[in-house]
Amino acid sequence: MRTDDFDYNLPEELIAQAPAEPRDSCRLLVVDRKGSQAGTPLEHGGTVEHRIFRDIIDYIEPGDVLVINQTRVMPARLIGRKAGSGGVVETLLLKRREDVDPLGHVWECLVKPGKRLKPGAHIEYRAGGAHAPEGAPVVLTAEVVDFVTDSRGGRLVRFEPAGCNAAGDPRTLDEAIHAAGHVPLPPYITDYEGDPEKYQTVYAMKEEHSAAAPTAGLHFTPELMAAIEAKGAKFAAVELEVGIDTFRLVEEDDPTQHVMHTERYHVSQEVVDAVHKAKAEGHRVIAVGTTAVRSLESAFDADAPVSDPAVTARYFEGREDGADTLGRGDIVVRENATTQLYLMPGSTYHVVDALITNFHVPRSTLMMLVSALATRDQIMDAYAAAIEERYRFFSFGDAMLIL
Repeated sequence: MRTDDFDYNLPEELIAQAPAEPRDSCRLLVVDRKGSQAGTPLEHGGTVEHRIFRDIIDYIEPGDVLVINQTRVMPARLIGRKAGSGGVVETLLLKRREDVDPLGHVWECLVKPGKRLKPGAHIEYRAGGAHAPEGAPVVLTAEVVDFVTDSRGGRLVRFEPAGCNAAGDPRTLDEAIHAAGHVPLPPYITDYEGDPEKYQTVYAMKEEHSAAAPTAGLHFTPELMAAIEAKGAKFAAVELEVGIDTFRLVEEDDPTQHVMHTERYHVSQEVVDAVHKAKAEGHRVIAVGTTAVRSLESAFDADAPVSDPAVTARYFEGREDGADTLGRGDIVVRENATTQLYLMPGSTYHVVDALITNFHVPRSTLMMLVSALATRDQIMDAYAAAIEERYRFFSFGDAMLIL
């Protein structure tokens, strides 16, 4: 297996530059791993169907559990100027580092230009950020504290608020970040000037923790969610704080040499109970997005006492490391945990039976994750079909359902 195995050629005009309106009007590529009578056969097994996203309700059955990632994207993109030289600096907030500063003023960031931002560098950010008018007040200052190991452009940065808010009180750090920051769209979205709330899911929590959106969830509307629940399915919510690996491709020729960065996640007792109930009654756990996959599969503890029946993923029964084979292992509660889970072909899914996802960047860990749920050949066949049918790709693009 090589990283090149997960590469493909995508015409630039198929990279979506704006979201579908309404959200659930985008297209949906339905991939059935075992094949369906209604689908068109793929070269390497399975079938595809071409639908509209709101049609997803036709594939959801009473008793299914759809697991969503309720994280909200923070205004994590900061444009400032280096003190002294006045050079433009772009800073992307990734995660607070309470281990370095319990008060939460130190963040792990990606900075650009990285070569000129060494420890000791000072940066000023003005109200309005990238769109700050001439003479706008400085609302946030920063000092580069240290490099981040194994991260190109990664820095530890200490932030301090400056000035007062509209009420005349000293700004808090969060107020300063909101005054200077913008929701960070991926670099392949180059000309979107629309509502930044379109880069948030309709079910996002109020607190802002992520550097990027769980984009598979962008297609859901409140009306579609209500219709799915009325059909007898259930939603359950995890949280994974989307971090640096969303922005990184696998650069190593051997993908097993790639190092995943840690992301914080939470899986509640309610989610664990919902999974157990669905599995016991013969229903499916459907992950909404790759971040939901990583949360659920990271919460599988191989040494936990086995449940009855054993928690196994559909089409992964009988695996050597499965709970049904070993007689141990189960999904467990995870609060404020971290994960570096890296799924690729050959990995065992323990919890997730089906997946709703977007189309992913070539040579990314997400291409490998979906190729572990189906097969690499099936996924590449499906992507080829999507390109032929002119689907829209990436964060604002169309969706795929893997059954």
